[in-house]
Order: sequence, then C-alpha cells, then structure tokens
Amino acid sequence: MHGIDPKILEQLKEKFDDMGQDVNAHLKGLLENTPITYWDYIQTDALLGLQIQRTRWPDEMVFIVYHQINELLFKMILWEIEQVAFKEDLTTTFFADRLDRISRYFDMLTSSFEIMGEGMEVEQYMKFRHTLTPASGFQSAQYRMVEFASTELINLIDIRFRATIDRDTPFSHAYDHLYWQAAGKDHKTGEKSTLIRLFDERYMEDFITFMKRYNTHNIALKFKSLPEEDQKDIKLINAMRHYDHTVNVQWVMAHYNTAGHYLDGGKEKAEATGGSDWRKYMHPKYQKRIFFPFLWSDEEIKDWGITNLEGHKQIVSLDDLS
Repeated sequence: MHGIDPKILEQLKEKFDDMGQDVNAHLKGLLENTPITYWDYIQTDALLGLQIQRTRWPDEMVFIVYHQINELLFKMILWEIEQVAFKEDLTTTFFADRLDRISRYFDMLTSSFEIMGEGMEVEQYMKFRHTLTPASGFQSAQYRMVEFASTELINLIDIRFRATIDRDTPFSHAYDHLYWQAAGKDHKTGEKSTLIRLFDERYMEDFITFMKRYNTHNIALKFKSLPEEDQKDIKLINAMRHYDHTVNVQWVMAHYNTAGHYLDGGKEKAEATGGSDWRKYMHPKYQKRIFFPFLWSDEEIKDWGITNLEGHKQIVSLDDLS
C-alpha cells in the first residue's frame, strides 16, 4: 500500500479552492468512480456502431470505414492548425513541428488510397455507388475547413475570378466563387446542382463563420506575421512547402487516380456520384490550388500538378526560391 502524499492533497485543495469548490466533495466522488477501461475511454462500441451499409455488397463496408477514417484524420489536422493559428507566442520551431505533424497525417491519407484503389472490386463499387447519389466525398466539410484555415481566401477562389475579388469582397460573394463551386454549377445558367445546393444548405453559414474566424489567422498569414528573420527560417519554409505540395498535389492526385480507376475502369464510363466534371475539378493543374504561392518559384507554379516538382524536396537556401 502506498501512503497518500500530503503535497498532492494540498495541491488538490489549492486547485479546487481557486475554482470555488470543496475539495472534499470531489474526493468523495472518487469513491463512486469505476476504473477507466480502454473501451470506455475510446468509446469503441459507439465508434464501431457508426458503419451502416445501404446495400448488400461487402465492399461497401470498406468504403464507409475508409471515409470515416479520413474524417477522423481531418479532425486531427484541424486540431493542429488551430494550435498554430491562435498561439500568441508562436515560434518557428513550434510552427514547423505542427506542420510536420499535419503533413504526416496527409502522407497517411495519400498512402491509404491503396485501400480504395486496390481494396475494392470494381464491379461491387459500380453497384453500390448508385445508392450514394447525389452524395460525394466533395461534401467533406472538414476538408473545406482545412483549406480555409491554411491559406488566404483569394487562393481558393476559382482562378477565372481571382482578379475580381479582394479582401473587401463580401464573404458570401467570395463563397460563391470558390474553386470547388465550379464542380457543381451550370455556367450558362448559373444554376447549382443538387450536390452543391445540399452542401450549401447544410454548411454555408458555418463556412462563412469559419472563413471570418480564420481570415486573419490562417497558416499563410501567421507565417507572414512572424518577424522578418523568422520568415527566413529554412526548416519552417521546408515544412510549409512540404505541407502545400502534400495536400494540393500528392493527396489530390492519389484521389484523382483512384477515382479514375473506378469511374474509368468499369465497363461503362461513369460520372462522379455528385455529377461533377471530376477530372477538371480535381486535377491541380487547372485551378492552381496553392496555399503558399509566395514560397514557390514562378517556374514551380507554372508546372504545378503537371510534373512532380519535387515539392517535398527541401530547399537549402532562400536563393532556391528565386
């Protein structure tokens, strides 16, 4: 038996005194507590009860679980971004370390596409995918939030409209000209597809609130707000570039190639479940989705998404950016 450390009791008393609470009431509560278990802490039963198939095809379970794992990773990414975005005493070391964490999460997302690309039968997917219409992975709200929190809003505007939008543009107008809006609009009539309309109804207000919150706290502006000398930190610049390329080229292209495997690999050519022109919407060379364009050379930007760019390759000096 171990004796009770009086120092710990005193610290507990000070803690609860500061909260205006009676430490004895909390200690009595410990008498009624049950030991924590792994399954209670992780909420395993609740987590494993979230996979509801809509068809009889076994590979639909792979599809559901895979996308739920993606959403959990997006949550982890947003958690890390928030720590950088709202940290007052931000250092280059903390900044770079958190970006490296995020890049590892996206590295995991990128490599995991083998589960989708090789882990389902095309014939099964082409059967159960029809039950998804008009849903689409496009409708991942957390991924859109990752984008909003990472870069200045102008870099997410459809490239055709960037010259007409600035920081004084109303958020609602900017929202309607985001690059991914092009995936679900009839540009002759301006009418939105069901894919976009449902997405807007569910998330537009939340997105605009989130956009406003990160308007001056996104990763790009946090970097620009650092002291000039800190902005020359090679480790941080490399972390920024690696994150940018990992998200906007490597992960996107893994998604693009997997979509092609199923949609072009079936007996008949197929559209995305949301009805979008997924090839032009997804391929990075069309929209030039770049979080930190100020950290890439003109040549690298011109070839964005066309060649490998070795975007994850570390630069060794600031001269490499010129």
